[in-house]
Amino acid sequence: MIDLEISPERKQIQEAVTALCNRFDDEYWRRKDQEHSYPSEFHAAMAQAGWLGITMPPEYGGAGLGVTEAALLMQTVGNSAGALAACSSIHINIFAPHAIVVHGSQEQKSAMLPALIRGDDIACFAVTEPDAGLDTTNISTRAVRRGADYVIHGRKMWISTAQQANKMMVLTRTTPIEQCARRTDGMTLFYTDLDRRHVEVRAIPKMGRAAVDSNAVFIDGLPVPEAHRIGAEGEGFRILLDAINPERVLVAAEAIGIGRRALGKAVAYAREREVFGRPIGQNQGIAHPLARNWMELEAADMLMWRAAQLYDAGRACGAEANAAKFLGAEAALHACEQAVRTHGGMGYAAEYDVERYFREIMIPNIAPVSREMILNYIGERVLGLPRSY
Repeated sequence: MIDLEISPERKQIQEAVTALCNRFDDEYWRRKDQEHSYPSEFHAAMAQAGWLGITMPPEYGGAGLGVTEAALLMQTVGNSAGALAACSSIHINIFAPHAIVVHGSQEQKSAMLPALIRGDDIACFAVTEPDAGLDTTNISTRAVRRGADYVIHGRKMWISTAQQANKMMVLTRTTPIEQCARRTDGMTLFYTDLDRRHVEVRAIPKMGRAAVDSNAVFIDGLPVPEAHRIGAEGEGFRILLDAINPERVLVAAEAIGIGRRALGKAVAYAREREVFGRPIGQNQGIAHPLARNWMELEAADMLMWRAAQLYDAGRACGAEANAAKFLGAEAALHACEQAVRTHGGMGYAAEYDVERYFREIMIPNIAPVSREMILNYIGERVLGLPRSY
């Protein structure tokens, strides 16, 4: 049963985050998008208010709350003028440090987490590679032992916030795949300095979310102390799995928030815009698609909260988290597209913002995992069908 109680504490989170986000209106985000300028003011405000550490342990400056509260935070941000750009500017702080919290030593937690929570450090998450894509076990970035420490060589692709980052969570191979008993063996995770003497970052021109950069990253002889290795050598893939379900939940929450933002804009326009002497929302050709958008978003929302509750209760939630990401992203895409259509020609104009939401919502439909891979997961893990890949 799904029962997201809007307790006084959760209501306070929602109201406080809404008030903060309202300081950064559509004009601010429109300008950031047009100038391809990172929203450093928004990131700093979220850090100052303490939201970057919502799931981090209190002893390091965090709030110690669960994925349910983090999803509430991110859905509220997604429902603001910043849409996905706002979410992406803080997204990694909410889920990526989980690997450090669960698998890091006390020394690592004390050294790494407080600066992330304060916003002094900005991290990027370097997993995807140009020749591996979703086949994470086939990555070629290597970390080679040099004495007690490591040297990393390789390439990463579609790495968000790498232009601003001074830290990098990077997945590498420490043992060639052909020498491993299982494809998931021999991978090692590091959280280390993004030293630009050894790391080149090239921005990728792209369709949307221009305020938050995406990059190709080239690593050439990056020295990494052993103290920056998270967990045991060769256990990186399994450590990474710990963060997958929370990220799926957060992406679903963000997408649903954006979908609701777009739907709200469309409904307001449909009430106000008059053609042939009556508001266009009086026409079923306008009203029915918007009603369907509402239903799709609500259904995805219920599954997302179910996944969050299961995770916080320590129960299996892979199917629910993946399905919530799938349904949330699709429902939001439909809502954003319909918002553009409802506005007609003005939906194509930047000043109404729905075209920005539409461009940005493509990302959750592609990343961090494709719709097709989620369908593969459900087919195999839930329905028991033979593996297709």
